[in-house]
Amino acid sequence: MSLDQAAYLELLAHGAPVEAYDRPVLLARAHGVGAASLAAIEHAKQLALRVRAELEGRRRREAELSALFETAHDLAGLRDLDAVLRAIVQRARSLLGTEVAYLSLNDPVAGDTYMRVTEGSVSARFQQVRLGMGEGLGGLVAQTARPYVTESYFDDARFEHTGPIDAAVRDEGLVAILGVPLTLGSQVIGVLFAADRRARVFEREQVALLASFAAHAAVAIDTANLLAETRSALSELERAHAIIQEHSGVIERASDVHDRLTELVLRGGGVDDVAAALSEVLGGTVEFTEDGPHATAADGRAGRHGDDWVAEVSAGGEVFGALVLRGHPDLDPVDQRTLERAAMVTSLLLLARRSAHDAEQRVRGELLDDLLDAPDRDPRLLRERAARLRADLDVPHVVLAARIDGPDTGSAAGPQSAARESADRQRLWSAASHLAATRSGLAAARDGGAVLLLPLGSDDTPASLARQTARQLGGTLRESVTVGASSTVASPAGDPAPIAGAYEQARRCLDALRLLGRSGQGAAAEDLGFLGLLLADPGDIDGFVHRTIGEVVEYDRRRGTDLVGTLDAYFASGMSPARTKDDLHVHVNTVAQRLERIGRLLGPDWQTPARSLEIQLALRLFGMSSAVAHRD
Repeated sequence: MSLDQAAYLELLAHGAPVEAYDRPVLLARAHGVGAASLAAIEHAKQLALRVRAELEGRRRREAELSALFETAHDLAGLRDLDAVLRAIVQRARSLLGTEVAYLSLNDPVAGDTYMRVTEGSVSARFQQVRLGMGEGLGGLVAQTARPYVTESYFDDARFEHTGPIDAAVRDEGLVAILGVPLTLGSQVIGVLFAADRRARVFEREQVALLASFAAHAAVAIDTANLLAETRSALSELERAHAIIQEHSGVIERASDVHDRLTELVLRGGGVDDVAAALSEVLGGTVEFTEDGPHATAADGRAGRHGDDWVAEVSAGGEVFGALVLRGHPDLDPVDQRTLERAAMVTSLLLLARRSAHDAEQRVRGELLDDLLDAPDRDPRLLRERAARLRADLDVPHVVLAARIDGPDTGSAAGPQSAARESADRQRLWSAASHLAATRSGLAAARDGGAVLLLPLGSDDTPASLARQTARQLGGTLRESVTVGASSTVASPAGDPAPIAGAYEQARRCLDALRLLGRSGQGAAAEDLGFLGLLLADPGDIDGFVHRTIGEVVEYDRRRGTDLVGTLDAYFASGMSPARTKDDLHVHVNTVAQRLERIGRLLGPDWQTPARSLEIQLALRLFGMSSAVAHRD
């Protein structure tokens, strides 16, 4: 290991700040290190920064999940509502990295909203503010029951500005504010906020995270209300005793399921584990489904669906599916809440699983990008990165280029078509990444499509792998997907250099398939005969085209004619002037004159079988090269 590598490992081990990573480079320059060594140190620096960013991202995701799990644990042993709400606000502020976080609750008696908990606030006026219903950003969140964010509060005209609110916000110095609703049933009972004293953009993941904290806060308030109701019932003596007797079993089940769900979350259980625990506690059959009936109540409550109970599993406005309780048509309200809270825990588990899956897809794409763009990487590091993804880069692989078949790139593209192309590329990348993960391969988005690096099985050929990939991607996306394959790459880790050339070969094969009218299919160069040989080694394609039909192409370029098009139509019509004039919509004498001119340019033997075969092949290659040049 070199000294610069050891220095950067030391920085990573001690969690040094970003600016510390410039020190080895500066020291090397101060000591007059050569350009090659300096470049190696700079390269080591970039790798170390990338590892640091990955570690920081993982630590951040672990901190978010840990905070959510700690909040769920707090709720399971709820004793002091204020303490739980303060913990939620503190964790929201810490994880979102904002200067201020606060929670307001509606007062139905006074008809206004008041500040319940603040964290990071320095203004006494702000901490004691009371607002009328429907005023300010919080009023907009309460009216729509949806999250809202403003990058600059005083410049935002979407909500009603009032003197007291603006004065309190100005006194606190807030600029960027994110608010998410606290809901119980169909009623918005308050708003959870995160805010900064400078302009900033809140990402979608941050909005979803704050919404999860708001859901926990609503559960805490709901649970506190239930406890208050229980205490009130106990004060009624005989009636309280009857109520306790009637509901004791339900409460025990609720406590049991809370404990079980908390344990499942802490030990990394899955969705099936949640359904199994809930089935045992509620005395019915619970299953998670991505399709079928979702919650019948639009307010997020569990609802009846025939003889079943359904609780929607969602987060941040996205619906993942539903928990369905079968064989239990009469459900106690507390058991109903238990089903709803289990759905909330399920959504957190699914969000965590998606986050891990998305991170793995990005890592797979980054590794393939490095293989394509930086073939001089250390083979040992490549093997280590591949091993973490369960990929073996020492066995033969095939590079595949895939693209969804759509309108020609030369057609007019407005905002809608551009958005559709962007969505198609994203869908194709997602499907290709999933396929690569199941095949222990790699996938990345590139050149308007996707590129895959898949291992070649003992019974596979590049052509069969291309056809199989086209079928699988097309079936997943329910669209026609064309796939071109390269020849075999013996060992991507041992010698990454051929991968870039193999990708170009796969792209040329894909373009040839589309040009030959075989869109939606998969093939390798071996499937395309002599054309495939030229695609596999395209060194003299331009020379072949120039020697064969160069005189005609040059004549068209100088005179603005289209003898190439006439020649193509002539062969397409079976060398019949009569059918050619119909295809070109000209007089037969015009066709004859053009063919005579072509004969003078190409020579008298241009219609012999051997020459006509070469000319037709040159026309195909010329058309393909024009299409590729237009695409690039």
